[in-house]
Amino acid sequence: GRALIRRIKSLGMQIIVYSRDEGKQALYFGRDKDIIRVVGDVRDLDKLSTTFRIHKPDYVIHAAALKRVDDMEFHPDECVKTNVIGSQNVATAALKTDVTKCILISTDKACPPVRNIYGISKAAMEKIFCLMDGKTETKFTCVRYGNVAWSTGSVLPIWKDMFDKTGVLRTTGPEMRRFFFTVEHAVELVINAVENEDR
Repeated sequence: GRALIRRIKSLGMQIIVYSRDEGKQALYFGRDKDIIRVVGDVRDLDKLSTTFRIHKPDYVIHAAALKRVDDMEFHPDECVKTNVIGSQNVATAALKTDVTKCILISTDKACPPVRNIYGISKAAMEKIFCLMDGKTETKFTCVRYGNVAWSTGSVLPIWKDMFDKTGVLRTTGPEMRRFFFTVEHAVELVINAVENEDR
């Protein structure tokens, strides 16, 4: 997220960060006068719609999601509220306020999403955005990340720590595939989605 914001700032765009994590907002962007910070949750359609109506964003990059695969197995209700209902709310607010383009950041776990609730929720998010596209002038599109190397939530620091402590590297299973992105590649994927007029 921070790398994406740095890249967007370099393009001279006004940035609004909408997040329920006020601590990270203050820590990362508290001194940046060029960033508007709004504390809110994608689960709250009224707050989201009001924020879009006040600030009138041209582009929305929807990155909000509960992401821990293991935790979501034990809290599927929370996963659905944030990932699925939250995405529906983002799409609805974007349609109500004539956003030019709404971009969803998804994951490789959405294809095929048969092994975990997180992947299923992300596939549902993609379906919502695909369903909304073409209904109005607002364009909806999705980008899929793999594991963004060394970012928050990346498996690489976990593997490094595991190997440093035990000399053993455990993975989910030998048939599990992982797709890795550099931070720069992940950011450029989103920027391309913003700038591409066709989608």
